[in-house]
Order: sequence, then structure tokens, then C-alpha cells
Amino acid sequence: MNSADAVAPDDNGLVLADIAPGTVRRIHLVGVAGTGMGAFAGMLKAAGYEVTGSDENVYPPMSDMLAAWGIEVLTPFAPENLERARPDLVIIGNVVRRVNLEAAAVRERRLPQMSFPAAFGALVAKGRHSVVVAGTHGKTTTSALLAHVLVHAGLDPTFLVGGVTLDYGGNFRLGRGPHVVVEGDEYDTAYFDKGPKILHYRARTALLTSIEFDHADIYRDLAHYESAYERFCDTLPRGGWIGVSAAYPRAVEIARTHGEASVVTYGVARAADVEARDVRFGEEGARFVVRAGDADLADVLLPMSGRHNVENATGVFAAARALGVPADKIAAGLASFRGVKRRQEVRGEVRGVLVLDDFAHHPTAVRETLSGIRARYQGRRIWAVFEPRSNTSRRNIHQTEYAAAFDDADVVVLKVPEPHDKVPADERLDVDTVVRQIAARGIEARAEAEVPAIVEIVASGARHGDVVLVMSNGAFGGLIPLLLEALER
Repeated sequence: MNSADAVAPDDNGLVLADIAPGTVRRIHLVGVAGTGMGAFAGMLKAAGYEVTGSDENVYPPMSDMLAAWGIEVLTPFAPENLERARPDLVIIGNVVRRVNLEAAAVRERRLPQMSFPAAFGALVAKGRHSVVVAGTHGKTTTSALLAHVLVHAGLDPTFLVGGVTLDYGGNFRLGRGPHVVVEGDEYDTAYFDKGPKILHYRARTALLTSIEFDHADIYRDLAHYESAYERFCDTLPRGGWIGVSAAYPRAVEIARTHGEASVVTYGVARAADVEARDVRFGEEGARFVVRAGDADLADVLLPMSGRHNVENATGVFAAARALGVPADKIAAGLASFRGVKRRQEVRGEVRGVLVLDDFAHHPTAVRETLSGIRARYQGRRIWAVFEPRSNTSRRNIHQTEYAAAFDDADVVVLKVPEPHDKVPADERLDVDTVVRQIAARGIEARAEAEVPAIVEIVASGARHGDVVLVMSNGAFGGLIPLLLEALER
């Protein structure tokens, strides 16, 4: 290791800011069972490193994926895991706290350690053209879509995104081309680095999809949250490029006043540098024309629905064009995209009832997802089954917005979230009030605390032709497989 690249603030041990080339062979990931960490472990293994990991518990599907990649996982967390792994470098996941016994042993033994984002920046993005997709909403779909367009155009990119892509059967790909596409998360990095993850990805090209207050567990207010994006834009170099959704004027302002990158706006039927026009929705998805200035660049078929997905695809079009991809190849890539798991994913159709799975949890995402489903499945009754599970959605910060987020549903069933020690009682979402407010807007609505009760409501009430949209950023207590079984019965 190059000691000049190490810092040791307080008792954090040997925290590396960078890695000297060729000095790392064995890598151990603490907290390997998370979606991002697990995928990164697979990417490192595919790149030729000897990789091990540890976690408290490891369950399918990540346990199966790690086994398929040949990565040994040690459980539970323990100092002895380090003796078996004998790492040249330890990567610490952001779910790992300072008091973790294995993390404490890493510090005590002065083993070189990095956060997952810093290691990705140093081991994967360094020396390549880093393309980062950031923003409150749509990061996973947009980064996966952009990566797919570059693959389809023959640029052979590397990518790491936050969801399982249906085109590649995973959330990472190692390519030999100059580009690396990564989903940029604004959440904090590690217990020894409370800055946002996106600062580590060495962005040269970027997309900023949106900025709305989120992650209330780590950001005090909107201004504090916006500061993460201000710092991110400052990292883009002179000669860099950033595309920003024109639907978020504050995001555009931040991009234009921070950093030295060229700023291009994009939008749907609104004044922007790159626009989607003549948008039409149907069961095949969305059709629209991409226009820049006075020129129509391409007719596009996107096999997804919703104005938000058209907007994200327009941003992808602008970014790919900035990277030199011809318009016809961009359009062909968009048309061939199969999607990402848990983003309007069809999980089954039983007795004429279609069940969809989506990750939406912020009220804007809920509203836009339902709008897209309404446009795609016109004339069908829409059920919205929603679990407020994230640290922000459990709070009453967006309570008023949730009341109006379900206007495109015919029936709404909300899960009452279990008490959470990080959410004080006076800050919790009042689900009963939200239900009354939804009902006052003329929509059938109710709330239940238990998953079996929700399954019974939907299975007994759904009829042929209905669409059931299940929304949660977690597993929702296994609701979807239970619902499909109940519909069969």
C-alpha cells in the first residue's frame, strides 16, 4: 500500500483514500449480503481478485448469488473471520457500525480499509470515463437503461446498478470499453465517512434526475439534502457533462452554479435542451419523438410506461448522445430494454388478475408509478397496495403528499408500519389520517397492520381484469407470493 494514500482520523484505523496499483490481491467485504456490497463482491471476483465476505445473516437470493460466484461468506461477524480471509484490503459496508466486532478488529489490527464507494472509485472507476446517475427518483432504472444503451451500441461498458437487470440477469457487468456506469447514491458512505456516496465515483458524465427531500434519518432538511448534490456537481471536472431534468428547477440551478461541467436540460413536453414530444401510451409502452432545438432526432418506442420513465429515457438519450452514440442506435437500445426487477415488474397473472411489483416509496414515485400504470392499462381497475417502510416514508414529513399520491388508483390498501426505534412517536406517519384523506377524494381505501389480512382483502376483492400494483422498498413480508397463492385458491 502507498502510505501517502492513507488517513487515520481518531480511532478509525488505516482508512485508505486510494490504492496503489497492483498492491491488492485478497479483498474481504464486511457486510457482504447487502444488494450493493454483494454485487460489488461479484464484480471484484469476476475481475480476478480473491474475495471473501462476512455478514450476520445471509439469505436467498443473495446467498445463492454469492455461492454461484464462488465467494466464501463467513457468519456471523467475528474477529476470527479476518484470520481466515487474510485480506490485503477490507471493504466496510455502510450498514456496519463502529461497534461491530469485526470492524473493531479491522481497526485494532490496522488493516487497510475502504468504504464500498471509495473502493469502487479506486478499483473500477479510476482511469475510466465514469458515468454517474444521481437524484432522488429513478436512479436504478435510468442507470440500467443508460448502461444497456451503451452495451447495445457496442461500447462494451462496465456497470453497477441498484437492481437486477432483466437483460443481464444481475446488477453488474464487466466490460472492456472505456465507460463505467454507476448508480450514484446520496446516502452516507460508512461509519468513518458520513459524506454522500456519490462523491467517490469520479464522475465525468452525469445525469441528475430529480431533487426532493429524502433520507430524513441522515439529512436535517431540504437544504442539507441539497448540499449533497451541490458537492457532487462540484466534483465534475472542466470538460465534463451533466444532464438535468427540467422538471426540477432547483436541480438545474444547482448544476449551473456548482462545478464546471456543461449543463444540458431534458424534459417531457416542456422547454428543455432535449425534449420528448408527441408522447403516446399503450400496452406496448410509450412512443415519443426526441427533439433537440428545432430538429427531431428519433422516433422512440420505450417498453415501459409513465411520464417519469419517458423523462428518464430522454435524459438517457441526451447522455448517450453526449457520449457519441448515434441517435438511431440510442433509439434501438431503448426499444430493446427489458427492464429491472421490482420496477413495474410483472410477477404473475392469476384468473385474470395481473400482479405488479414496484420499488416506489416516496410520494412522488408512488404518484408517477400509478400514473404510468393507469396509462398503460387503460380501462382496468387499479389496486394500490403500499407499504411505507423507508425511514422517510414512515415519517409524517410527506403525509399530505401521500393523501394525493393515490389519485390514479381505484382501491388503496396501506400497511400500518411497525414501530421503529429511529422514528419518534410524534414523527410517525398517521396512516389512519392518510386513509381518511384518500377516501375523501373518492377512492376506496383502508389500512391493515398484518400482511395476511392484506392478502385476504385483495384476493377476495380482486376480479378478472384488475391490476394489483404492490409498492414497497422491502420484501413486504412476502406479500406477493402469498397473494398469488391466494388468487390461485
